[in-house]
Amino acid sequence: MPLALGAFIVPLIVACAMFMENVDATVIVTSLPTLARDLGQDPITMKLAVTSYVIGLGVFIPICGWVADRYGSRTVFRTAIGIFIAGSLLCAACTSLPMLVVARFVQGIGGAMMVPVGRIIIFRSVPKSDFIRAVNYLTIPALLGPVVGPPLGGFITTYLHWRLIFFINIPIGVLGIWLTNRHIANMHEEHPGPLDWFGFVLSAGGASLFMLGLSLVGSGLVSFGHAVGMCLAGALLLVGYWFYARRVERPVLDLRLLNIPSFHASVAGGSLFRIGLGSVPFLLPLALQEGLGMTAFLSGSITCASAFGSMFMKTIASRVLRSFGFRRVLIVNAVLAGAAIAVCGTFHPGMSRWLIWGIVLLGGFFPSLQFTSLNSLAYADIPSRDIGRATSVASVIQQVSLGLGVTIAGLALQASHRLQGHATIVWSDFWPAFLVVGLFCAASIPVTSRLPASAGAEIARGRREAA
Repeated sequence: MPLALGAFIVPLIVACAMFMENVDATVIVTSLPTLARDLGQDPITMKLAVTSYVIGLGVFIPICGWVADRYGSRTVFRTAIGIFIAGSLLCAACTSLPMLVVARFVQGIGGAMMVPVGRIIIFRSVPKSDFIRAVNYLTIPALLGPVVGPPLGGFITTYLHWRLIFFINIPIGVLGIWLTNRHIANMHEEHPGPLDWFGFVLSAGGASLFMLGLSLVGSGLVSFGHAVGMCLAGALLLVGYWFYARRVERPVLDLRLLNIPSFHASVAGGSLFRIGLGSVPFLLPLALQEGLGMTAFLSGSITCASAFGSMFMKTIASRVLRSFGFRRVLIVNAVLAGAAIAVCGTFHPGMSRWLIWGIVLLGGFFPSLQFTSLNSLAYADIPSRDIGRATSVASVIQQVSLGLGVTIAGLALQASHRLQGHATIVWSDFWPAFLVVGLFCAASIPVTSRLPASAGAEIARGRREAA
């Protein structure tokens, strides 16, 4: 039976917003080496352009639900698209790294409100009978973004100009705003309750200062003492939030949910895994372009192979989980995923491009299974009334982990480059960085190994609990 018009157009609008965000995330990492040369920066320092976006996401995701309830989902959604477009225009106009960092943070604010509020709109707009088919539309941008983004960004950077990559978002965003005004109702809650502003300031300020300070270590943009001071101040705020959140009834991020074993394994173990994997979109284009001398277009054509590996794994993930269970898959696959990432450190001049493409393909295959397992396990034992709060906690920790992955990869590459004493970045500087992030993937094993063998069995076998 075909979807009703509302159940078709609303998911399509949200899918367009997600596609815009996914493409933007992948085109910029392909263009970072060229951006670095034009802005007069070391390519490793460009990790700040990635980290600042993640900080924007991590800071504002926890309050997106409350803001949508308070001001209306349509108002917040179209404003978020507008902020994302404004951030894109600022990126295109930037003439220095600090300007780019600020512009990417603005984009992160838009992204933090855009995608989660889009999901809220679908939950409230689509009839339950059409819900599963409607949600399927959201998988399209998640799959197509990593396929289209790297070669598109590489082509524009190689044959046109890197500033044009930020104009890709403009027509999609304008169309999204127009469709939102026509087809999405401005739904909101009459009494959303108070927002935990004090907790928000503690958590947002702590995460921002810690991640930004860590990213600035060794960058030359600020002194080492100032960078370490920012890290310490951020860590103190986060510790303060930890104690504060245990004493209030409804904190902005309810860390008490981490006491649930399956949720803790998914979030804590998944964080270590994401630190490893989050570095790859930053590290791999640098290795191919700066280490092997490839053009941005050729680099993008190779890095998109991981998306094909991810797409294939999604077709068999449920069968793998049914056959082996969550615990065994999470342990064994963490080793395979870490090894697939570490092998990227063997890339060297003269190596077959098809062999490189095949290794990158495996680099998408195993992590995709791990993400599917972790995301499914997260809600296995969460009561229905707590799903919203659990989503906020998981989303923020996931984004912070991905940002830390970029930062740690940059620090490892920086240390390797300086210890080997090369005048410029060469291919042999990359293998220690890939090894370090591969080990982070394997570091999730001690956490996930504590799960009982039957963890998530109802989900893995596709059964529903009795009412």
